[in-house]
Amino acid sequence: MSRPADSAGVPWQGRSFTPSGFEGDDGAADDALAATLQRFAVGAAAPAEVVAAMTPARLLVPVVAALGEGGTSPETGLAVEKSADMAMVTLRGRDGRVATPVFSSVAALTAWDAAARPVPVEARRAALAAVSEGAEVMVLDVAGPVTFVLPRPAVWALAQGRDWTPSPADPLVHRAVEAALSAVPEVVGCRCEPGERAELRVVLGVRPGLDAAALQQVTQAASAALGASETVAERVGSLELRLLPAAT
Repeated sequence: MSRPADSAGVPWQGRSFTPSGFEGDDGAADDALAATLQRFAVGAAAPAEVVAAMTPARLLVPVVAALGEGGTSPETGLAVEKSADMAMVTLRGRDGRVATPVFSSVAALTAWDAAARPVPVEARRAALAAVSEGAEVMVLDVAGPVTFVLPRPAVWALAQGRDWTPSPADPLVHRAVEAALSAVPEVVGCRCEPGERAELRVVLGVRPGLDAAALQQVTQAASAALGASETVAERVGSLELRLLPAAT
């Protein structure tokens, strides 16, 4: 965990919410999380290991000044300047997804925005805040030195206090996919594997002899069945389908 320090060495002394429960924190990154991020950067740690290291760690949520609405004073009739409130930060990626930035240390947050207030929180509370803000992903240390993106299923798992397993390796996802596709008569088998353009690829074994129109109908029916599965919706961030003739 981050090393304790006396009050004079706390970077956000006098600026954080009180009480925060982190008054003795010096703002350094959690040791285990920092080590896991370094291993992830060189391909020696899987994403699930990073999320597991984040789970017990203290994170920093940036809060910035946001201008409120102006108006007219009822006493004087004069215009009132906009007031400054504090607000959580959300980002929008190039793909349109809303993201919540979080940071492992004061140094990492300052490298991104030196004016942002670092609010220390448990990782689960950070995830709950992200979900409540409608964010689809969380981005850890967006300005480095190692940036890690938590996909939506990982954010939800963290918020719920449960371990996260990527969907290609999640037995619950496999069973949910099989159950959903059992309602599509032309699908006679399926398997789950890592996708190329999506997190999860579902390979469908379909009845041989189907023409292009029938295959299109199978794709639509399979997509609808998978979309109706609560488990798939919760645990799969993105999905692609591949149709193959079933072995005869």
